[in-house]
Order: sequence, then structure tokens, then C-alpha cells
Amino acid sequence: MPLLPFSSQQTEMGQAKLAVLIDADNTQPAIIEGLLGEVAKYGISSVKRIYGDWTSTNLRSWKERLLEYAIQPIQQFSYTTGKNATDSAMIIDAMDLLYSEKLDGFCIVSSDSDFTRLAARLRESGRIVYGFGEKKTPRAFVSVCDKFIYTEILKEAQEEADEDEARPAAKPRKEFKVDRKLLKLLRDSVDDLADESGWAYLGGVGQKISNRSSEFDPRNYGFRKLADLFRTIPQFELEERPQENGTGRQVYIRWKKRGR
Repeated sequence: MPLLPFSSQQTEMGQAKLAVLIDADNTQPAIIEGLLGEVAKYGISSVKRIYGDWTSTNLRSWKERLLEYAIQPIQQFSYTTGKNATDSAMIIDAMDLLYSEKLDGFCIVSSDSDFTRLAARLRESGRIVYGFGEKKTPRAFVSVCDKFIYTEILKEAQEEADEDEARPAAKPRKEFKVDRKLLKLLRDSVDDLADESGWAYLGGVGQKISNRSSEFDPRNYGFRKLADLFRTIPQFELEERPQENGTGRQVYIRWKKRGR
């Protein structure tokens, strides 16, 4: 479930203004389409910058993507071997943007724990922070973000889309098994909002799950939507109800009691 920023600094259209800051040294260019598509769920990419030493051949694969996606490259020479000057440049720019631009949030794209303190500082200033990185990203950085999205799922989604265009045959879903940790997370989140009958609105449950676990995403388990994940877990039951003031339907969920 996408997080909505609570800042008053928003556009007239009600969309959050976001700065997307990419650490080129720790990010693969193959995820860029999926990355910007994901960012679009949360707001407008008012600033898009990518940091690295563009004189190096290591970033050659990034260069052809920059113009296509209107990303501004920021040059940072590697003055000292073993020191990551790119991180410092990103951190300085982020703080400049915090005070000079009316932004609702920041998207920090890196698997480097050096951005942990930056994310914490931005949140202290009332900005929402979305983190993007590989599953190897240190826990400290993952936890300090309001929401953290693993870039592997963005790459997999793009690969599946490419395969569907070339070969539209349906792919069998991998067998899903819920573990105790995930089950507890889901049940506790449902219990937080459950009424006297045990029912809770799924939209609110999704927000509670995000509050408890910044890296939770149903796509990590092979499901596009949270409801699809819940439907595969026999300990829960779902019910669709018509909206009170609309023509759509809302999904409610509750924990099954024994004998029910």
C-alpha cells in the first residue's frame, strides 16, 4: 500500500513532490524504468539526480539511460581510493534540497548503509523517505525509511512484462508458504483495526503493516496486491462490501477463529 505524505507542501493536484536521488555506484540501470514507475505511485519526481564518477567506464551502461528518463547526472570524482565520494555528494545535495526546495519527500536509491543518518534526518524534518535498494541492504537503512522497496522486485516485474510481450503464455505461480514472522505481522495489523466482530478494512490494514515493517511489500512474496496475499493464507477470511457512498466495493478481512 502506498504511503501518503502528511506534509502540507503539496501541489494543487494533491500529489506529493519528491526528489529522486540515485547512487549510481550501488544501483543497476536495468531497474530504472520500474523504479520511476514505482515512484510515480507516491508522487511527482520533481527532482531526478544520479551521482557518480562519469569519467569512469564502470558507469557506461548508465549514460544511455540518463537522457531517456531526464535524469540529471552529478559528477563526483573519486579523489581517494577506498572512499566513496558519491555518498558525500548525495548527502550534501539532499540537505540543500531540504532547505531550498518545497519537497514532500525523498527517494534514496542505494544499497549503502551510509545513507541511514540522512534518511533519519530527513524524517526528523517532516519529510517522508522512500528507500530503494537490493535485498543485501543493511537492516539499519531499511528500518529508518518510511517505506523500503527492494529493487529485485522492480527488475523482476520489468522482465515479466518483457516476457509477456514476447510470449503471452501464463506462468505458473511459485508455491507460497507463510512463515510465523509474516503471519504474526499480518495478524497483529488486522487486530489493530478489528471491530467487535473481528473485521478490519484492508486499506487500513495495509497502512498498519507498513508502519510495523517498512520493507513489507506483497510483491516480495509473488503477489501484486495485498488482498491476493491474504487470500492464499487459510487463517484469514475476506469479505467484499459495497461502499457506503459509492458504486465500488471494499475488502474487509479477519482472523479465522477455531470452529468458525
